[in-house]
Amino acid sequence: MTTLITGASGFLGSALAASAQGGVLDLGRDPQRCAAAAERLGIPVVPLDLAGPEAVDVLTRMAKAAGVQRIVHAAALSAPWGKPVAFHRANVMGTQTILQVAEAIGAASVVHMSTPAIAFRFADQEALAEDAPLPPAVNPYAASKRMAEDMALMAGCVVLRPRGVYGTGDRALIPRLLRAVRTGPLPILRDGRAATDFTHIDDVVASIWAALAVPKAQGRVFNISGGTALPIREVIAAVARQHGIAARWVRLPLPLVMAVARGMELTAALTGKEPQITRYGVGFLAYRQTLDISMAKAILGWQPKVSFDEGLARTFATPGP
Repeated sequence: MTTLITGASGFLGSALAASAQGGVLDLGRDPQRCAAAAERLGIPVVPLDLAGPEAVDVLTRMAKAAGVQRIVHAAALSAPWGKPVAFHRANVMGTQTILQVAEAIGAASVVHMSTPAIAFRFADQEALAEDAPLPPAVNPYAASKRMAEDMALMAGCVVLRPRGVYGTGDRALIPRLLRAVRTGPLPILRDGRAATDFTHIDDVVASIWAALAVPKAQGRVFNISGGTALPIREVIAAVARQHGIAARWVRLPLPLVMAVARGMELTAALTGKEPQITRYGVGFLAYRQTLDISMAKAILGWQPKVSFDEGLARTFATPGP
């Protein structure tokens, strides 16, 4: 059975492609990253702009020629800051292309990779369920992913929301934590109560293959995480230790730090440069945000197997691409 994987030049898509059993049609956006991923994986990774004017026709022909029967849409522009039009183009228009292609080829199943960021709010949220009411989007990334998720659900796709994905090849989460530690000191907010659940890349990949194999999962949303609430301070300290760095901290009032972040965002809107601190980043350091993964366990027959300690050891034992 041939699987179309988008975002195969990125962190998640590349890991998924490497684990695939059977035929694959792997897509990426940037030609140089596609070439690097192809060399690493030993299989072609085709560059294609999913928001391009000819994308639907081109990809439909490619998918039919390859005998694609199922699709994993992992491609996305993911960042805490950026222009709304860029997020819309990559995340909404790109998803629209995939849904049109899926309909044209009669794909048996489609998994759409979403994000818990669409449910983020500036408050503690413990064991958040998939059907919890969604707040206004915290940033343009979350807004675009909310629109993409809605489209995917209307088309009957399986939607997965993995939290805090990390592992070998991660270019986002752990590198950002390390940059923050090196910039330090980091603020201790609300007496250090912040916590969240992280997910090793191997567990996310396993959840995707599980979702593709369960017909009754179609048209539903599933939270995916490591299943354990981890204090943010401990996570950052553990990541820093892997690089021989001691994380530094300072206690600060949350309203003050939020005000500074807001000011930096306003400045960034004028300069076009990513702010050093965003309100979303402050929220990450201030609140408890955890997911209920009971539905994924019950319906997908999936459960996390990699503890954070083990996952971190794997991550730093193997150099990334």
